[in-house]
Amino acid sequence: MAIGADHGGYRLKERIAFKLREAGLTVVDCGTDSTEAVDYPDFAVAVGRQVAAGACGAGIVIDGAGIGSAMAANKVPGVRAALCYDISSARNSREHNHANVLTLGAGLIGESLAWQIVEAWLATPWGEGRHARRVAKIDALDGLRLEETA
Repeated sequence: MAIGADHGGYRLKERIAFKLREAGLTVVDCGTDSTEAVDYPDFAVAVGRQVAAGACGAGIVIDGAGIGSAMAANKVPGVRAALCYDISSARNSREHNHANVLTLGAGLIGESLAWQIVEAWLATPWGEGRHARRVAKIDALDGLRLEETA
């Protein structure tokens, strides 16, 4: 599991990484290592690259709201990042959208809810079936230029 955060998500990243290790998962920490101000795209892309390259099966990125990290991670071909803010969105992102990167907003949810979201996200299998063709269409968009999407 790759995990990364900016300064706003650093403390929550440390807690989530600890709990993941406690649960027996191998954790690749993509930074940051303090609460000193940094730029979330750097860490979202670092996590995304670990997942896209197959070095990690999934990833988690945490910033203040989770929105920017989702946007940045989704620029990495092969990444399907989802901002989740409750257990239902976590389950849906895995079952319906085959999300491989979870983003969280440390400024919007507490540690307890964040861990519940992570647990639900990890426990929910990919539903395939009717969702497979939709996810294939999302994956086919990787690397397209604007004129190719018309």
